[in-house]
Order: sequence, then structure tokens, then C-alpha cells
Amino acid sequence: MESTVLRIENFSASFGENMVLKDINLSFSRNTLTAIMGPSGCGKTTLIRCVNRMHELTPNAKVSGKILLDNQDIYNTDPIIVRRQIGMVFQRPNPFPTMSIYDNVIAGYNLNGIKLNKEEMDRTVEESLRKAALWDEVKDALHRKGTFLSGGQQQRLCIARALAMHPEILLLDEPTSALDPKSTAHIEELVSHLKTTDTIIQVTHNIAQAARVSDFTAFLYLGELVEFGPTGKMFTGPKDKRTEEYLTGKFG
Repeated sequence: MESTVLRIENFSASFGENMVLKDINLSFSRNTLTAIMGPSGCGKTTLIRCVNRMHELTPNAKVSGKILLDNQDIYNTDPIIVRRQIGMVFQRPNPFPTMSIYDNVIAGYNLNGIKLNKEEMDRTVEESLRKAALWDEVKDALHRKGTFLSGGQQQRLCIARALAMHPEILLLDEPTSALDPKSTAHIEELVSHLKTTDTIIQVTHNIAQAARVSDFTAFLYLGELVEFGPTGKMFTGPKDKRTEEYLTGKFG
């Protein structure tokens, strides 16, 4: 078994009286892609928002239990440091609209007050854009606004921005749901390549996508973890009837 990088233990989350996640226990292995699946409202996005401590930015948000990154409880760590270690890319591409492509990539350093010299900045920008499979498309336009890119390119720019901070884990919240099929295929190819060097947790509604890109799948239903295991096994022989019904399109 690959080494565990993140462990979620007896974890619950709520908004006021509304319990969104109930007693979740999950482990994530280094350099794998885990898909988080389940019908709308089952707690998928809340789970990854808890993993990089964004859940608590919502009024009345509460959590209990532990989330351990390299055996350190992230809820005993400064949230700014946690968000540096655990990068996040959202459903809709959100490059900073006033910034150039170059400045978007290194935005995390500037926002965190981390000084890089020109050579380090140039290297970080090129490495991150190469990792996000965007360098060849934008290398001659680095000082144009990130918003002039297509939707799929903007999403890869957001992935480059997250990767630039060298996070231990990359969270992707339905990163292709706002994209056309061609751009979606680009992102799928990208994450399949990235998971050889990065640990990725991806929320997806798209069952076929989870089958194509993920090593492991967690199925959530009504805030509970119903089933977790290697994707191939779960998709061909789910242990729980609810998983089977979801995968065969009976609900969701």
C-alpha cells in the first residue's frame, strides 16, 4: 500500500443544526487520485472545503473529529499554512482578472508575503505552467491578462497557480463541470499525468470521468461515507446496494 498522506478520522461537519458530514473515516495515499462521488447535496464539496479549512469561513460552520496531514492535525495548524499545503481549484475557472498570466501563477507567493527573486519567479512560472500543460500555449503571452484565455486554459492556469506553491495535496472541485468536452479531455489527461507526482482529491459528478482518471473512489450519500475502495473494484462489484444504484443511474 502506498504511504498515507492524509487521514480523516471520525469527522463530522455542520452548518448550524444542519449536519452535512457524519462520522467520516477515510485515508488518502500519496501520488494517487481519489474521486469523491455522490448525488448533489451529499457533502462532497463540504468535505474538501474542510480539508483545506475553507468550511469554517461560512457562518455557523462547525466541525468535530480530526483531519491529519502527515500525522499533524490541520485544525491545530494555522489555516493559512494549511491552504499553502493543500491547494484548491474550483468548479469555475477563477484567474485573478486584473493580473497577467505570469502574476496569476505566482499570486500565492505574493499573497503570502513570500519573496522570490526574478530568477526564482521565472523558474516557478515556467515549471508550474509546464506541469499544467499550458506553457507551450502561453509562453509568448505571459504578460497578457489571464482572462483572455479560453475556459479550459483558464482552468489549467488555476491548476498551475495551485501547483506553484508545491502543495502536498491538490483538491479539485468538479474542475471540468463548466468546460466543453475538448477542454474536459485536456484536464482529464492532465490530472492522469499529475497523479504520478502529486496527490489529488477530485470531486466529480461524472461517473465515467471517475472511472477514467481515479485510482480510488469514495461514495458519499446523505453525508455518510457509504463505500470506499479501488475504483476498478468498486465500479465492477460495489459492495453496497446504494453504490450500485448510483453507478447504474437509478438516482443522483
